[in-house]
Amino acid sequence: MSKATVIRLFVAAFVAVVAGVLLGLAAVLTAIGGGVVTIGGPEIVTASGASFAGTLVWLAIAKLLIAGGALAALASWIGAVVNTAHLEDKTWFVALLVLGLLSFGWIAMIAYVLAGPDGTRGGETAPGVAAAPGI
Repeated sequence: MSKATVIRLFVAAFVAVVAGVLLGLAAVLTAIGGGVVTIGGPEIVTASGASFAGTLVWLAIAKLLIAGGALAALASWIGAVVNTAHLEDKTWFVALLVLGLLSFGWIAMIAYVLAGPDGTRGGETAPGVAAAPGI
């Protein structure tokens, strides 16, 4: 997978996650503001059943956006790790791998998108390792 493909996938993942979070937040705030969910009183939290169904649909869509974005981010991270494995200098490979495994993959991917090398370019592969076409 080329660096350009990794970048496109990562940016799409980031946009999907942000959109999902904003949609979920908007659904919850609209439910609270519209009286669908009432906070306070003798029962602490009360939900209007019929009206709450619409909110659940928006929350489900938000959850799908976040999950899809997370999967796309995982795929872009794997692509970046495989891409940098072809380089002679393994610094980027190790940094991406370790930070990703320690749950700091977003930070590693932002750094890779901004300054990382492309391991699919000719002449940058490690000796004895041939880069497969299209990967």
